[in-house]
Amino acid sequence: MVRGASAAGLRTGRVVHGTGRRIRKATSAEGAGESGLAKLIELHALNSFGDMLITIALASTIFFSVPTGEARGRVGLYLLITMAPFALLAPVIGPLLDRLPHGRRAAMATSMLARAVLAWTMAGTVVGGGIALYPEALGVLVASKAYGVVRSVVVPRLLPSRLSLVKANSRVTLAGLLATFVGAPIGAALHLIGPGWPLRGAFLVFVVGTLMAFHLPHKVDSAKGEQRAVLHADDQPHGHLHLHPQPPPKAQPKANLRTVGPSVILALRAVATLRWLVGFLVMFLAFLLRDDPIGGLQPTVALGLVAVAAGTGNALGSVLGSWLRTRRSETIVTAMLLVATLAAGAAALWYGVLTVVAVAAAAGMAASLGKLALDALIQRDVPESVRTSAFARSETLLQLSWVAGGALGITMPLNGALGLSVAAGVVGLVLLWTVRSLFRIGLRRRPATAKVA
Repeated sequence: MVRGASAAGLRTGRVVHGTGRRIRKATSAEGAGESGLAKLIELHALNSFGDMLITIALASTIFFSVPTGEARGRVGLYLLITMAPFALLAPVIGPLLDRLPHGRRAAMATSMLARAVLAWTMAGTVVGGGIALYPEALGVLVASKAYGVVRSVVVPRLLPSRLSLVKANSRVTLAGLLATFVGAPIGAALHLIGPGWPLRGAFLVFVVGTLMAFHLPHKVDSAKGEQRAVLHADDQPHGHLHLHPQPPPKAQPKANLRTVGPSVILALRAVATLRWLVGFLVMFLAFLLRDDPIGGLQPTVALGLVAVAAGTGNALGSVLGSWLRTRRSETIVTAMLLVATLAAGAAALWYGVLTVVAVAAAAGMAASLGKLALDALIQRDVPESVRTSAFARSETLLQLSWVAGGALGITMPLNGALGLSVAAGVVGLVLLWTVRSLFRIGLRRRPATAKVA
């Protein structure tokens, strides 16, 4: 028995070592290892793994542990208590991080450590699902978004010469999605032990992430080449941005996201609508399929199919982002609106297993690929010194759009054809608006560039 156990342990060690070596080889490809991007990819995968463990713990408490009617009230209360303060706090994250260009690694480590502490605290309150759980969930949400903002700004600092910016973003996002897929069954298994165990697992994950954040290259904290920029409130004819190396303090107009140019505004509006659609489908289909499963399937099976389809679509969008070109980003987000509109319309007309799975996959792919296109436009058109603020504001709008869609999904009557018709109508109207704006911008117009004053 001892020899058998030793042999089994040796084989397991070899498998783990070989798997780790293959993962490190994949993340370090095309110069990512030399530039330090591979370390950020691994850190983001760990971040997504920990967030999935927290999500499973909250979902099991708020959604699955009570009847459908009571669950709708609990989820609505969760959105209200967590997102209303978040709407006030999130716009502060970007400007605050703008003032800490030399502390980006510390900011990422702090967001990890904060979630570790909160996860450990929530492990003691998650069983009862009381009101104390909601402020803790808010803290996790703010820390997670702060990490996401800094991560978006750090990617260009670690960009290898052989990778495009969009492809690097796609690789980071895909690593997070794969970690989410791995974390889901592990979180479910931990939940079988007890409702607090996924949170205890998240605590360990985020402690490791705190240490890994400080192992990122020192150039992440470098402000070399950055200058103080002002986003003028007046309209520029071609979306130009004026950069002032040392602007007079009293002469600085208030920064305004509308000044980043028409391409970013077009993409932001489109991606916000796609995020609204995802939030709507998550909440609406979660309660609809739990109350009235499609195709005679068990509720858990129907929900599982939709979740797998959405995750697969999300991953597919990240893979397609590898071939995305920055100059085509405006067209990409418009095409994603078209795909989402057609999928939602088809599901409304022919409501069934295949169409519901298809709309979940289409929404996941459209939101993922659209977000990559939006990131590319922000990284292309917005000066680096204020890019953190732009990402923070865009992330805030996207998060609130998701919540708006989720809130409508909770309050809608549980009628599949009706709900999906509403979704198709909303996305279709924004599609028409976006096409009109796209022609006004001009498909062949040169991208907005920063103009030095």
